[in-house]
Amino acid sequence: MDDTIHYDEMPSPVGRLLLVADREGLRQIRFEQERHPHVAQSGWIRASAALAFARRQLEEYFAGTRRRFELPLHPLGTPFQLAVWQELGRIPYGATISYGELARRIGKPAAMRAVGAANGRNPLPIVLPCHRVIGADGSLTGFGGGLPTKHFLLTLENALPAGDLFDR
Repeated sequence: MDDTIHYDEMPSPVGRLLLVADREGLRQIRFEQERHPHVAQSGWIRASAALAFARRQLEEYFAGTRRRFELPLHPLGTPFQLAVWQELGRIPYGATISYGELARRIGKPAAMRAVGAANGRNPLPIVLPCHRVIGADGSLTGFGGGLPTKHFLLTLENALPAGDLFDR
């Protein structure tokens, strides 16, 4: 079994992104400025060619020509986290939902806090669009890449809710 982890970095309008994949698919996208370190781990192999598929689609997304990602994904998490992340992938480009709605969509309407925690641990932001989850009142709430990045992504998708905290 090949358990090699490949990585590459790419520039983006929201700063450098670290892309991480294994033989099954893309495992992580990390922002340069986030809670978790933006560094390759010991034993990972830098492989631009192995991650060209992801890089190209992310470049298309930032250029406004891609609205849906078609990538093999391999996020690692608990069954609950995986259910939340899978549902994130169903939120359409240009749309936003609340944490409560996300909890309802996975069949756990009382689990808003747990859904928020799973959302915050999403290892594949942008591709599994956790930035599309906002507060019930339309406010932009926590995001691993920072609220300015969330604001940028929602603006790119023309999905910024009216009256968010950046409009004040």
